[in-house]
Amino acid sequence: MSRIGNKPITVPAGVEVKIDGHKITVKGPKGSLEKEFHKNMEISLDGNVITVKRPDDEPENRSLHGLTRTLLNNMIVGTTDGFERKLEVNGVGYRASKKGNNLLLNLGYSHPVEVEAPNGITFDVPNPNEIIVKGMDKELVGQTAAVVRTKRPPEVYRGKGIKYAEEVIRRKEGKAGKK
Repeated sequence: MSRIGNKPITVPAGVEVKIDGHKITVKGPKGSLEKEFHKNMEISLDGNVITVKRPDDEPENRSLHGLTRTLLNNMIVGTTDGFERKLEVNGVGYRASKKGNNLLLNLGYSHPVEVEAPNGITFDVPNPNEIIVKGMDKELVGQTAAVVRTKRPPEVYRGKGIKYAEEVIRRKEGKAGKK
């Protein structure tokens, strides 16, 4: 019994959901998102409530049931509120700045690193050691934040690099701590 898949999704006012077979379009105040879902899932809209049903209890259909409902809910939340991911830049001389829509990072390399913002993503840099990735599509926000993090992942000896705000870096002792 899927607890997540059986929960109905309430569509808030100002959001328009259009179901065309297995292709769903959600239009809201922040824009519109479109996604095609698996053919086995039955998605229905009654008034302002969306329900997702599965045909049987096959393992594939059971795993798709909750996933489909969560993806639909993320589309609705994204078009109304949006998503954001915070990153922190740690290290002497390491800093971030905006250059147009792109992100310019000074991370101890001989050159600055520029990260281009994909369509639908905006970078916000409130201070040189903080980066906020914002957008409607939760998957794209997470992927963009991961790409920014890969430019200089945090290292375990001094903690220098780019990390997620909620991430905890487990620190290691250096050679001196081995005695």
